[in-house]
Amino acid sequence: MRHEHDFDFFVIGGGSGGVRAARMAAQRGARVGLAEAAALGGTCVNVGCIPKKLYSHAAHYSHDFADAAGFGWDVGEPRLDWARLKANRAKEIARLNGVYEQLLTGAGVQILRGWAQLVDGHTIKVETTTGPRTHTAGHVLIATGGTASVPPIPGASLAVTSDSMFDLAPFPRRLVVVGGGYIACEFASIFRGLGAEVTQLYRGEQILRGFDDEVRHFIAGEMLKTGIDLRLGTEAESLSKAPGGIEVMLHDGSRLEADTVLFATGRVPNVEGLGLDAAAVRQGKHGAIEVDAHHRTSLPSVFAVGDVTARLQLTPVALAEAMAVVDHLFGDGRRRMDYDGVPTAVFTHPNIGTVGLTEAQAREKFAHVAVFRSDFKPLRHTLSGSSERCLLKLVVDSASDRVVGLHMVGPDAGEVVQGFAVAMKAGATKALFDATIGIHPTVAEEFVTMREAVR
Repeated sequence: MRHEHDFDFFVIGGGSGGVRAARMAAQRGARVGLAEAAALGGTCVNVGCIPKKLYSHAAHYSHDFADAAGFGWDVGEPRLDWARLKANRAKEIARLNGVYEQLLTGAGVQILRGWAQLVDGHTIKVETTTGPRTHTAGHVLIATGGTASVPPIPGASLAVTSDSMFDLAPFPRRLVVVGGGYIACEFASIFRGLGAEVTQLYRGEQILRGFDDEVRHFIAGEMLKTGIDLRLGTEAESLSKAPGGIEVMLHDGSRLEADTVLFATGRVPNVEGLGLDAAAVRQGKHGAIEVDAHHRTSLPSVFAVGDVTARLQLTPVALAEAMAVVDHLFGDGRRRMDYDGVPTAVFTHPNIGTVGLTEAQAREKFAHVAVFRSDFKPLRHTLSGSSERCLLKLVVDSASDRVVGLHMVGPDAGEVVQGFAVAMKAGATKALFDATIGIHPTVAEEFVTMREAVR
């Protein structure tokens, strides 16, 4: 049988969205090629969610060792073997890279190692180690993800981005984190837990812009308790080499010394060198690929999902978008990506979990809003001696009684909020929350025991 193209479906990028799309399309009988220039798994597996969560677990042990004394345990003086942690993480990530490769090859996907460039709506050029190769495809998916952006200040090359944080050598005794988003806050928490002296600089009035304001202020207070020197309204003007490491000049003329400076000042779509201009693929702010409701670009045969479209930069969103594209091209076309009610977590210490609207967003959308909140010391810390506290908050549309926002700062917040996200997707009302029996004693039971609105 003669085919018009080399492939039915060609995927540029072997991260979360790309691998999922390629594998599922191949399982539906499509001839699929996938190009990836780096390790399979993309940001999430290699330098994002997975290693970050592993290091977050590692950092939590320092709190656990300290807490143990109140429960009668004498554990001695703990010591972090940074090299061992790095080696164990690298071994696990290599295993996951292999799993991704097996998933693809097992489904019949042809993997091309090299940088891919879009020539036109059906043609892809891949620069491999053996030279350039050109392929054609009926449909193309761009899933190249995002990349860290670095502010153009003098000496910026002396800093690192989040990609480099997992293999620093030696361990940074003094870390300066520049940024106030979730990546900045997570690394500040993690390296503080691992034993570094951490200073976090953010030019805004409060960290985690876009999150509920009450949550933002609460987690800032908790991070300060752990010993992070959080400086708001502060900017790094320049970096320079100093005898003791790196000197950071601040906007007010003061100086800091650090062993490592992390720029966690946002991520932008990874579009450079993809040939998008030549292929006339329409792009928006920071080069983000513009797509329609079916994730189709301005070229009808070319689609894009994940961080490269800069919609919601979350791994599960990329996976869901990939499934929608595959269903549209090789299924019944009924699957849609719903961006309402996407839950997320921030792995600060303590964690943040959130789903739905912030209080401010709810007040803009609804005429009458009721807010329920609870702020308390968890049972564990009545003996541990820690001053860590939890915040749980519900935002309710009074007219319909629907819970439209749910926010938590506390242990395992992501695990707790995932279940509540299902209830909110189903349209759960405050009355339904009230009618649900709590599991006692837990932190999560507070969500079903809050009776009096605070606002």
